[in-house]
Amino acid sequence: MATLNGKTLFITGASRGIGLAIANKAAQDGANIAVIAKTAEPHPKLDGTIFTAAEEIEAAGGKALPIACDIRDEQQVRSAVAKTTKTFGGIDIVINNASAISLTSTEETKMARFDLMHQINTRGTFLVTKACLPHLKKSENPHVLMMSPPLDLRVKWFAPHVAYSIAKYGMSLCVLGMAKEFEPFGIAVNALWPRTAIATAAVKNVLGGDDLIAKSRTPEIVADAAHLLLNQPSSEFTGQFAIDDSLLSELGGVTNFESYRVDPSQPLVADFFVPDSSKPPDGVKVEPMKLTG
Repeated sequence: MATLNGKTLFITGASRGIGLAIANKAAQDGANIAVIAKTAEPHPKLDGTIFTAAEEIEAAGGKALPIACDIRDEQQVRSAVAKTTKTFGGIDIVINNASAISLTSTEETKMARFDLMHQINTRGTFLVTKACLPHLKKSENPHVLMMSPPLDLRVKWFAPHVAYSIAKYGMSLCVLGMAKEFEPFGIAVNALWPRTAIATAAVKNVLGGDDLIAKSRTPEIVADAAHLLLNQPSSEFTGQFAIDDSLLSELGGVTNFESYRVDPSQPLVADFFVPDSSKPPDGVKVEPMKLTG
């Protein structure tokens, strides 16, 4: 069975949530994790820092390198890449997980927030990938994974929150272009997106509080899907826009997803941007999320 033992992962937004779950899953294989995030000091509304994340990763069996880094800053990104390669000898996998969200209408969106989302989501993804590229070229099975949605350009995904949607789909457009661009180097570039809401700080604080958390899945489903994807041959599995449970079902043979539910008594709610054409695995029922705006 393929593992990530000895592989080095450069994960943005790794101090909590989905990024940390992916890191912990890889750590169970004995991977090296560069924990890239801004949170070096405890935040009153957000759990975890790069240092608490590093402790979890090492407890899970991996090696961790916590690096405080704002991915909007090119020099900070390049310094983080240099520290990672000096410590672990290279970079095999890049996870572009860091993201900013604001579900506001055009009139309500402040330009400072617009800039933040685009600088972190689209520009940050491009910059981190670019900075890691020379090292990925040297890896035996290099992967770049964007935590971004399939390119489903329906008006319902844009009209309520144009600014956020453009910034998030910018990450997916990177997948579309880079997968082909990096093909000669054997570097896989893929996207992974959850079918349902995931129990993270963003879901609780921005989208729907504890009620939506109860209707969500845990970050571990995304971590398990990412682990499966990152163990695929990079020269063969690239340019894909995967949905977590479909990937686990089709490639991993998973048939029961109940263990990922936060509260089995509550109905699951769909995440944004899941195409209507993407049908859940057998036995999985998902209600639509009510868009605001």
